Amino acid sequence: MIIALASSSGAFAKAVTGTIKSVDKKGDSITLSDGTTFKLPEGIEAETLKAGEKVVVTYSTTAAGKLKVSDIHQAK
Repeated sequence: MIIALASSSGAFAKAVTGTIKSVDKKGDSITLSDGTTFKLPEGIEAETLKAGEKVVVTYSTTAAGKLKVSDIHQAK
């Protein structure tokens, strides 16, 4: 017998492709053109990103509902 378990915590990583609308260098975050804001983790510098750039953001949702980025790279 196989039992499949699914988590409702949202801890699984998701990916979204979008265009950067703005970069907040002081707040270490980016906002995509759809209005979604992502806080950048240590190791990903806001200075390396720019508005108008198309990116793929890999993230998970914390228990508090925040979007936690694990990877961001230029979309192909």
